[in-house]
Amino acid sequence: MKEPDDQDTDGEKSVTSKSDGKKSLRSSKSESRSPVQEDDTFLEDATDETFTEGEESYLEEDSDEERLEGSLSSFQYDDLQSTRVSQQTPAPAVEEAEEEVKKKISESFFYDYMELASMPFVTLDSDIPLDLLTLVHSFGYDCRKRANLQLLDNSIAIYIAGNQLIFLNLKTKEQIYLRSSSGEGIGVIGVHPHKTYFIVAEKGSFPDIIIYEYPSLRPYRILRDGTEKGYAYVNFNYSGTLLASVGSNPDYTLTIWNWKEEQPILRTKAFSQEVFKVTFNPDNEEQLTTSGSGHIKFWEMAFTFTGLKLQGSLGRFGKTTTTDIEGYMELPDGKVLSGSEWGNMLLWEGGLIKVELCRGTSKSCHNGPINQIMLDEGEVITVGSDGCVRIWDFETIDTADIIDETGLLEIEPINELQVDKNVNLFSMTKMSETGNNFWLAQDANGAIWKLDLSFSNITQDPECLFSFHSGAVEAVAVSPLTYLMATTALDCSVRIYDFASKTLLTQMKFKQGGTALVWVPRMVNFTGAEIIVGFEDGVVRVLELYDPKGLTIFVGRKKISDADIRLKQVFKPHTARVTALAYERDGEILATGSKDQTVFFFEVERDYKPIGYINTPGPVCQLMWSPMSHLESTLLIICENGYILEAPLPTINLEEDDHDVVSYEIKDMCLKCFHFSSVKSKILRSIEIEKRERQRKLKEKIREERRNKLAAEMGEDGEKEFQEEEEEEEEEEEEEPLPEIFIPSTPSPILCGFYSEPGKFWVSLFGIETEPIPEDIEDPKAYSIENARRKREHDKLMKEVEEIKAQKREQIKALRTEFCKLLEMNEELPTHMQFKRTDFDVDSKIRAEMHRRTAFKIQQVEKELAWEKEKHELGLKKLKNRFRDPLESDTIVVHAILSDHKISSYRLVQPSKYSKFKRTSQSERKPSKLDRFEKEGTGRKDSQRDAGGSIAIQEESIIEKGKKFRPKTLSEIMVENQIEKTRKLILKAERAQLKIQQRKKEWEELYKSKPGDDYEDPKDLQAIKEAQVYMGDFNLKTAPDYKIPEHMRINAAKKEEELGHLDSLVHGNKRYMNKCIVSLRDLKVAVVEEIQCLVQELKNIQSTLHVSKHIPIPHIPQIHPEEVPEKRFQYDEETLLNFKQQHMKSDDEKSPGVEQTGSGGPGGGFLKLSSGKDGDLTTRDSMSRSSKASTLSLDIPKYMEFEKAEPTDVELEIMKRDEIKHVYMQQYLVNRVKELIVTFDAELRLLRHQKLKLDTQMKLSDLHHVTLFQEILLLKNFEKQENILQERVNSLDKEEQYMQWKINETLKEMEEKKNEITKLQEQEKALYAGFQTAIGENNKFANFLMKVLKKKIKRVKKKEVEGDADEDEESEESSEEESSLESDEDESESEDEVFDDSICPTNCDVALFELTLQLREKRLDIEEALVEEKKVVDNLKKEYDTLSKKVKIVATNLNAAEEALEAYQREKQQRLNELLVVIPLKLHQIEYVVFGEIPSDLSGTLVFSNHALRRLQERIRELQEENSKQQKLNKEWRERRKQLIREKREMTKTIHKMEETVRQLMISKFGRVVNLEALQTLSVNTTLEELKIRKLRKELANAKEMKMWEEKIAQMRWELMMKTKEHTRKLYQMNDLCIEKKKLDSRLNTLQNQQGNAFQSLREADVVAREEVTELIQLQAERISALKEEIALLRRKGGLILPPIRSPQEKEMQPADL
Repeated sequence: MKEPDDQDTDGEKSVTSKSDGKKSLRSSKSESRSPVQEDDTFLEDATDETFTEGEESYLEEDSDEERLEGSLSSFQYDDLQSTRVSQQTPAPAVEEAEEEVKKKISESFFYDYMELASMPFVTLDSDIPLDLLTLVHSFGYDCRKRANLQLLDNSIAIYIAGNQLIFLNLKTKEQIYLRSSSGEGIGVIGVHPHKTYFIVAEKGSFPDIIIYEYPSLRPYRILRDGTEKGYAYVNFNYSGTLLASVGSNPDYTLTIWNWKEEQPILRTKAFSQEVFKVTFNPDNEEQLTTSGSGHIKFWEMAFTFTGLKLQGSLGRFGKTTTTDIEGYMELPDGKVLSGSEWGNMLLWEGGLIKVELCRGTSKSCHNGPINQIMLDEGEVITVGSDGCVRIWDFETIDTADIIDETGLLEIEPINELQVDKNVNLFSMTKMSETGNNFWLAQDANGAIWKLDLSFSNITQDPECLFSFHSGAVEAVAVSPLTYLMATTALDCSVRIYDFASKTLLTQMKFKQGGTALVWVPRMVNFTGAEIIVGFEDGVVRVLELYDPKGLTIFVGRKKISDADIRLKQVFKPHTARVTALAYERDGEILATGSKDQTVFFFEVERDYKPIGYINTPGPVCQLMWSPMSHLESTLLIICENGYILEAPLPTINLEEDDHDVVSYEIKDMCLKCFHFSSVKSKILRSIEIEKRERQRKLKEKIREERRNKLAAEMGEDGEKEFQEEEEEEEEEEEEEPLPEIFIPSTPSPILCGFYSEPGKFWVSLFGIETEPIPEDIEDPKAYSIENARRKREHDKLMKEVEEIKAQKREQIKALRTEFCKLLEMNEELPTHMQFKRTDFDVDSKIRAEMHRRTAFKIQQVEKELAWEKEKHELGLKKLKNRFRDPLESDTIVVHAILSDHKISSYRLVQPSKYSKFKRTSQSERKPSKLDRFEKEGTGRKDSQRDAGGSIAIQEESIIEKGKKFRPKTLSEIMVENQIEKTRKLILKAERAQLKIQQRKKEWEELYKSKPGDDYEDPKDLQAIKEAQVYMGDFNLKTAPDYKIPEHMRINAAKKEEELGHLDSLVHGNKRYMNKCIVSLRDLKVAVVEEIQCLVQELKNIQSTLHVSKHIPIPHIPQIHPEEVPEKRFQYDEETLLNFKQQHMKSDDEKSPGVEQTGSGGPGGGFLKLSSGKDGDLTTRDSMSRSSKASTLSLDIPKYMEFEKAEPTDVELEIMKRDEIKHVYMQQYLVNRVKELIVTFDAELRLLRHQKLKLDTQMKLSDLHHVTLFQEILLLKNFEKQENILQERVNSLDKEEQYMQWKINETLKEMEEKKNEITKLQEQEKALYAGFQTAIGENNKFANFLMKVLKKKIKRVKKKEVEGDADEDEESEESSEEESSLESDEDESESEDEVFDDSICPTNCDVALFELTLQLREKRLDIEEALVEEKKVVDNLKKEYDTLSKKVKIVATNLNAAEEALEAYQREKQQRLNELLVVIPLKLHQIEYVVFGEIPSDLSGTLVFSNHALRRLQERIRELQEENSKQQKLNKEWRERRKQLIREKREMTKTIHKMEETVRQLMISKFGRVVNLEALQTLSVNTTLEELKIRKLRKELANAKEMKMWEEKIAQMRWELMMKTKEHTRKLYQMNDLCIEKKKLDSRLNTLQNQQGNAFQSLREADVVAREEVTELIQLQAERISALKEEIALLRRKGGLILPPIRSPQEKEMQPADL
């Protein structure tokens, strides 16, 4: 199915389809290359009137253009025309010339580069040399062009920079240049797969593709007419014979080239939108893929009835959002893997998205578009605009499929590399260095990177080789002192280059792009080390170039590290981009121009103090101060819209201060304004006036001559006649109006301008102004004329209403001012005389309405701010998801109360990916299908047979159920009874046979399970083998012959699982410790709360005691902010207001600078919240508890204020007791506080001790984690090759198992065939025995019948044809058998007498003879079956021999593969042994001593764990015990063997006795030994019973059919009788007609005779009619006789009815009768 965009897939454009258009465009192209363009006009102006000097140039415009075009065409393209076919040649000649060129192109042909390269243009009368300017070095790089970084070899890279192709030596950094041939730029480049050619695809009008040879750099081939404007991408096929190119806007043409012959093979339109890329499928060169804006398309070169075509199929996105596709890759099986704008990968199959690939938790594969996808060494590499390179498993991607409705499949990358921040990788190309995996990467942000993708422990960091501007350079300035150059661009950078040493000195980044740049003149800064830069946000910055060592002046030989840039001053004079900067000629004033239509002046000497600004009529594009030759210093301001201003030097006010300035606008400056407009209409008008004046003078001259002539001829009459003619001519002539003067509303933009001499300046304009085309009304909703008029009236009315509203607002403002004065006067009155505020309310409803409106406005504001609120909430949510949610617990620091001890919890994040990740190991051997097949055995076949039988039974039951619904006849009942009887007999026999077979099977299994005399248990053999290899030996992993056991083999998946287990253990221990610390923190909070209660109670007690008896109140412990970190995220309205004030203060204090960041953030307020808000951080619960405790304290009596009286003795006693009690309680409470503090500190120190131990373990686990991670990295490097070796071992193992299974199956089949042969031989013997029984003894025809039975005859074989090969084999076998049968028959005939076996002899029993013939047929069937079975057995033997040989070969290969895998495992183990492992040991753990001392070198020692050492020691004891146990078992099993041998002898004797008993019983019962199995399975003759049933059914069917035919005969007799009656009636009618006819004939004859015998003979018609009647009568007579005969036949029983024979006449008349 074709897409709507596939307009050109069915048809291919011809090669010369664009030849005519190309010729015209080339001619126009040659004519348009003028050094003095007609669009650029230089005007010299001295006054405000600017139309004087341009008039003559317009008058002679046409002639000058023709002259220039002719000179250019003759000068510029003479050399180029020599290599091309002339454009003036007619079309047939061009085609012939092209055919000759095609034939002449050879492999050694090259073009001349100097003829192709674009050259500078100069006029013929110019003395400027062509080599005036030469390219020395390029600092540019078009980093945003696709595939703009290619490698020709390891050291030469090529890329495009403007109009040049640059060859960069990566080692020496030297550059070589190739110019564009079109002069309009280069579209794209490409490299041949063999690196021997490279492509330069041009831009321009019908650009060429030039293929250069490398390293000679000579143009080898030129491909023409591939596109209209430029090429977007080119690509060779894998073999390099074909080239695919795709054009850019507007045609997007896809072309397949035979590039060596310079001929296009196929051409079509790729798509209707921008196409980014086209590539060949490396595995199928007839398939291509293109991608671009919102599409991907799959192409195929197919042969159709019209020839070779390009057929494209557009990819369907389906439910997936349509996306631009930058990078894609063709997979070997035809699928395509592409990227997307959101960073996921799309797997395409059959033009549809099979699955969308993403990372875990639905994260995208890249944060942004995927720009390139590659397949390298079995791994998929993706390059993203997020600066990441990720490696993916190819098999996972290739076998990916949808698992749910979302269409997403989560996979994880194998490796990934983050190049750097602010990196946008656009493309990568691999450097072919042996032993390394280096890549060159194109950074769209202006850099070339060298990346190491080996991902090992020696992987190099990404290296930035070169750095460039990432866009167009906006401004360039050169140092006035030395070889330095400053540039700026919109990539937010300012760069300083040393073009003497061709190096980049330094650069500085900003937040906005630079738009203007000027090097500060030396009269301002004598050192010449300052530059001033304008930016797109209106900021101007003064930068200083300095030497960190103290130098400020640079020469061209400085090192890069010796230079730097610093910000010296910054100010913002404009609100839009700064477009121009200019210093006054004396350096006193700086002028800045901007897009905001202002020019600002600064005083340079006073640190760029602002002077003021002026407004301009348009955006400023250039500023130019007058040079020293001018008397006055003036500023030339050039605007983009055609205006030019000349401003004088602004006056500097030294006394005025900046704080007193209201506005910086300079309003009193005297400006000169120049506005350039078109004079074309004036010139045309003057030309028309002059033309009409000449015509008028000519007419007057002719009229005067005529007048003189008439006057001379006719006199006065001629004068009168002349006057009459003149009056008539004046009436007829009506002068046409002159052309109107038209000045375009938008004049031509000004390119540049400069002062030439005092009072004059030059200006360059762009473009020739033409009359504007009236704008079409395309909007269907546009106003009509009437509606437009109404709209104007409505706008006018609304304007008047707005003016009225403004007046009302002024009145309200005046009233409000008066009311405020009244309120002030009221406040000045005394208090008792003041009015209340409500007294001023005229109506309370007005205030209520105001409140209602205020509430409504607040609601509206809330709605308006809802988006911002939601935005900030989402931002907060994202911050929480990023920083808080991954945290399982934050750090909590618990401080001791008395000491400085403290304990901190672990900052615990969620478990790592390794603790959750479990990757399936490819090295694990998977059970093969053969294993599963062997486990299932033949039970499946039996089950299938049983299932087949059950299906048949079900079908029969369904048929029987269907028959039950109709009444059964007597015949059906008879048939069913016979079938049921036969079925019961057969079922009984089958049951007996099944029972016998089951018994045989049990015996066979029992005999199979019987072990041989030399049988040995495989487990014992394996144990003996392992004991011989490993017993008494502790193999070291460092040994060269160390063989890694299967269970100890490690790979990346197992190691990752081990790392995950370690992470989970560490995480569990840390979490448990954190719980303990949190419990301790909670304990401290409870202790603090209790101490607060106790202190409050202590204060209450001390209030009743004398001061001398007071004990110092214990200090209440404080809860530190570190102990409750969760309170940092608690806030209220007061906190938010404080934060807002703090934020506003920071904004006010902040000044604009270079990349300044705020000192505080939004989180600052929240972090300081808890300490500023809660004070001592006690909770409200604790405060409430303390208040409750104070209320529940001791009831201290409060004495009322009475007059003092001396207490009594009783009162004194009570007071003493209370005092003692209070002193005791005071001491008790203080002791209680101390006890709580000491207990808490003890708990903290105890837990701290446990945590120190855990910290030690955690450090060890961290060391172990590092070791495991290093092992994972190493194992991942080995994993690929190991998987390959393991897969080979697995495949060979499977193949060996399959071969063994085939051998076993072959052996089983041979055994089955031998059993079948034995059965057939037994059947043959049984046949002869049955024949002897049938003929009996003393039969005189016995010899004859035996000869008949044994006679060999030829029989035609009817076999199914299963294939051509089977037919040939069967034909050969049948021919051999026939030949053998013929030879046997000939021999028998030669030996015996010839006899005829087709006729039964006389006196011989016919039934016996027939039986003999039947038995002979059976014998022949058995013999044929025997021959077939023997052949099958022979074939199986051959197959067995072949498989045995293959098994040996496979076993040898398997051993070799296992040895290779073992060697690789050994190498991997050796590499693992090289990794350093840190194991901390104490001195008592070192048991290796030399002369009682620990040696300094411990390299020869082994480190055992205590567990392993104890296990080895215990193993010695276990082996000794096991040895004694095995000896004891050996003795017991020997005794057991002797006993079994004795029991076997006794059982053999018992079996012989039972067999003898059975034989005697058979003889006594049957008279001979019979086969009991045959007797049990004896059944009815199934064939005979089936024939009887068929006979019965046939008879019933015949009877039914006879009855039906009898009914038909009766019906036919009835019809015959009716037909006979009808025919008889018609005969009677015919007879009557004949008689009547005779009468009429006689009368007619009489009349004729009476008329004079006019007619003497009968008419011919009568004769014919008579003959027809006669024939009809004869025919009816024949039919009557035929019917009589048929009736007679039908009366006979079983008579055969034949159709009556009809005559041809009857057949012809039958339709007429019907």
